[in-house]
Amino acid sequence: MKRGKFIVVEGMEGAGKSSAITVIEAQLKQHNIDFINTREPGGTPLAEALRDMVKSAEHEERLTQETELLLMYASRSQLLENRILPALDQGLWVIGDRHDLSSRAYQGGGRAFDDQVIQAIADVTLKGFTPDLTIYLDIDPELGLSRAQARGALDRIEQEKFDFFTRVHEKYLELVRADSRIKTVDARQEMPAVHQDIRSIIGRYLEENT
Repeated sequence: MKRGKFIVVEGMEGAGKSSAITVIEAQLKQHNIDFINTREPGGTPLAEALRDMVKSAEHEERLTQETELLLMYASRSQLLENRILPALDQGLWVIGDRHDLSSRAYQGGGRAFDDQVIQAIADVTLKGFTPDLTIYLDIDPELGLSRAQARGALDRIEQEKFDFFTRVHEKYLELVRADSRIKTVDARQEMPAVHQDIRSIIGRYLEENT
């Protein structure tokens, strides 16, 4: 059985990840490719409990930055071992709403953790595993946050100060420039244009890998 592929959609708040995933799902269905969806943090019962710890804005005690970083990777480890890898081994494709790039941007850029510290944790938890394709939806932090606020209540991370998101965005751009496997889509465009760019990326990838 041919191993499945792991496609990840990345981007800041308000970039349109959910609708991008819907576009990818439709293309895979057109090609009769079976798939599952995941999200990070989360994706398994235990990983979802860890997600609640990270995202909740109502903790009785302050969640330290170090705890946040470790919870992100603990959740990711659970998801990888219990859902992603088994699905890929069964020949299923996996569409991920965020993966390791998010921690590199949010905890590495936003929280200013050293790249080597994050890499050491990733080495232990991910063991060299990487996505087959990452689509990064690039959006200005101000525009993205305004879209996120329009959706309703913000979680603990979404309530950070604006300069936090500026650092996250800068780190995303730095990481994307350094990895040719990451394809960038301008999420400031009107939605039909964004979706067409995603279809083009997935279409090329399917031509090369099916």
